Amino acid sequence: MKTSMKSKLDLLVERLYEINDELSKENATNDMERYKKISKEHSDITPIVDVYKEFKKQSQDLADAKEMLSDPEMKAFAQDEIDSGKEKIIELEEELQKLLLPKDLNDEKNIFLEIRAGTGGDESALFAGDIFRMYNRFAERMNWKIEVISSNESGVGGFKEIIAKVIGHGAYSKLKFESGGHRVQRVPETETQGRIHTSAVTVAVLPEADEISDIDINQADLRIDTYRASGAGGQHINKTDSAVRITHLPTGIVVECQDDRSQHRNKAQAMSILAARIKDSQIQEQQSKIASERKSLIGSGDRSERIRTYNFPQGRITDHRINLTLYKIDFIMDGDLNELIEALTTEHQASLLSELD
Repeated sequence: MKTSMKSKLDLLVERLYEINDELSKENATNDMERYKKISKEHSDITPIVDVYKEFKKQSQDLADAKEMLSDPEMKAFAQDEIDSGKEKIIELEEELQKLLLPKDLNDEKNIFLEIRAGTGGDESALFAGDIFRMYNRFAERMNWKIEVISSNESGVGGFKEIIAKVIGHGAYSKLKFESGGHRVQRVPETETQGRIHTSAVTVAVLPEADEISDIDINQADLRIDTYRASGAGGQHINKTDSAVRITHLPTGIVVECQDDRSQHRNKAQAMSILAARIKDSQIQEQQSKIASERKSLIGSGDRSERIRTYNFPQGRITDHRINLTLYKIDFIMDGDLNELIEALTTEHQASLLSELD
């Protein structure tokens, strides 16, 4: 283990002792803000320290086993212990490296999920509906909640555009690599001659801003229009100007919300989405500066990049960023995304580790 890494881990052990001492005091909860802060720090540090303690234990066991090599009767046993101990130490050191990687501050946040039909006409809108269902099923598996904020249905089913809020611990950490172009190859239901068509949708995953006040939005930079909502919802939906359109003049970002009957709630939702989009544009700007230095586009935030192809006739899904192909399209379209997500996360961690090296 590198000296710098060991020094950092030793400091974390000392810090955990300090936090435990502070949390054990009778007046620890007098200052609730302070208590929450150090409790969060405690939960972040504890897993790292636990692995480090196991690493030190295995290192000591390995040293003890090496001392037994001089004993003829214990030599075979000692060699077995040395071989297995070395493997465990390598695994623990790799785990510690991952635990010490810089944390993405957005990982635990809720997200806004935006799906838009692209090339392919009606088939693209149908696929946008399929993609939304895929994420919806994944959210159900994760016990997350999905709230549809805005939707524009196509005439044949599916969506020209749908925006939803995904509420759940770690939503961004799991879905942040889903942004980009998703291409589908299949025979549309309307195709009479059995020809395979290619169409596409774009997906954007935006971390929710902690508070709108966290983003510098000057009210003078906003144009807010209200109008009567259209579409499904019954007669009540068109009686008042409940729909809201907010335009952020400096960036040209436009957000529309009309799904709620209340203009006030639609405006609040639109402001939340606007804040998330402005924050996302800032994140993309930062990430684009280092994207060219990375071997993979994972995490680059490039919305125009084609990231994945869904080939229904062959039953396969290919993620082009990591050259991963899985022949389980039915399971994935039903929300079984864990294998894809874990592979993308592993590749991202490897990329970060190589940058640190």
